Amino acid sequence: MAANAMERLDLALEASNEGIWDWDFESGTLDFTERVGEFFGCAKEDVPNFFEDESFVHEEDRAHFFNAIAAVRAGKSEILASEPRVLCRGVEDNWKWFRVRGVPVMYEGKLTGLAGSLIDISLRKRAEQALLEEQHLTQTLVENVPLQIYFKDKKSRFTMVNTPMARWIGCESPRDVVGKSDADFFDEEHWQQALADEQRILETGEALESVIEKETWSGRGDTWVLTTKMPYRNRRGQLKGTFGVSSDVTELVRTQRSLAEMAAELKARNEAYEEEMALAREIQQGLLPTDYPSFGSAKFGHRYLPISGLAGDFFEVLDLGEDTVGLLICDVMGHGVRSALVASLLRGLVSQVKGLGSSPGAFLNALNGGLVGFLQKAGVTMFATAFYVVIDREKGKIRYGSAGHPAGIMSNEDGASLMPLGGRGKGAGLGLLPDAEYGEESIPLEGVKNILLFTDGIYEVENSDGEAFLQNRLVQTVKRARRMPLEEQLDTILAEVKSFTEGGGFDDDVCLLGMSL
Repeated sequence: MAANAMERLDLALEASNEGIWDWDFESGTLDFTERVGEFFGCAKEDVPNFFEDESFVHEEDRAHFFNAIAAVRAGKSEILASEPRVLCRGVEDNWKWFRVRGVPVMYEGKLTGLAGSLIDISLRKRAEQALLEEQHLTQTLVENVPLQIYFKDKKSRFTMVNTPMARWIGCESPRDVVGKSDADFFDEEHWQQALADEQRILETGEALESVIEKETWSGRGDTWVLTTKMPYRNRRGQLKGTFGVSSDVTELVRTQRSLAEMAAELKARNEAYEEEMALAREIQQGLLPTDYPSFGSAKFGHRYLPISGLAGDFFEVLDLGEDTVGLLICDVMGHGVRSALVASLLRGLVSQVKGLGSSPGAFLNALNGGLVGFLQKAGVTMFATAFYVVIDREKGKIRYGSAGHPAGIMSNEDGASLMPLGGRGKGAGLGLLPDAEYGEESIPLEGVKNILLFTDGIYEVENSDGEAFLQNRLVQTVKRARRMPLEEQLDTILAEVKSFTEGGGFDDDVCLLGMSL
């Protein structure tokens, strides 16, 4: 039975992927199982004695690890528990994280050694480090937006605010606001109305957008803010409360009420604040267009497949007049929270520079300038690629430009091909170079039947052999589908790419924007 028990123990340890160590103080020996040797990329006899030689333990982890050992040896702790990084010269990545657990070995009331287990937790630790970095970048962006941002629970108590919001209501730190409500800061006239608005949002699910609120304070003059409030749901779709974004418009309101002759200036400044609010809404929502402009008999369609809840791909169809329309597709580096926030910022910039939309070069220049300015202020290094196309029926031309993005595909009765890029070619990505200049190309509109813009997630997929789909296959797919109705074209393209992956799916966000002339 004992042998069977030991066999079962060995099987359990093998299944758990844990290694065992035994440190005998009297003999000075430290024994490891074969699994430990596998972790270190060597024979178990060659595993370094990192329990005594501190040079094998990362300098940031030494104090905790050796203090934990000393505490057990001194009888101050009944268990050794630490997660140090240890030097493993026999593996590609020299430093590995280990979860080390151990207990005292006693003989006749005397501590004779320690024994325990260890397991490689490097993957988890690296994932934790990446998550912390992403959270830091997100917080940097939120703290640098010149707006008051706040989240509340279902009882309208603050659960999170940014620093501008905390200072607006007279607190030194956001921590001083959490758990409190508007009633702790404002007079009844304002907090009762705010509470009613938020309860209505929770009941109906409808947002309160771009409303000027009068804030009444005790011992402080009235102020006005331009506010948008929306329902807040967690990633599972459960309603958790509300969130809002506000900007100070007190001076504007006072000017409007006191000086009628300044009405024009007041309108311009209000519009500026409206643009800021639009940017804040895009950062929080990242909503895609739902309606296309009317452009003769042309039809528009899109397919949008984010691989996570938040994505950096987006598109816009710009109404530039009766005979002109603009198609924009954008891909922010990476995916997740960081790229979604930058994508939201870019969508706000698009609305600001739409007046330049008839010129691809000027339009991309303006987007780049706006993005560079914001990222430099926030101290964040990010970039986005973009491809922009202008269809001008009056002049019979298609003009386009690229900011580091693959060219679109055009098709006609004879076939399909990538839109040619000469001159400056793809150009630099948006947000990288403050002085970047973007050119544009021009081709005749006559004969072109379809235009397809796409992000790299559609063609960088691989099959089971590691072979990428690539743009050439995408062009051939478009060629075969060019005579289908637009919606059927888009579905056919996705179906062929998915078939190529043999069920592997997409590794990156996918965005398709199509136009049928």
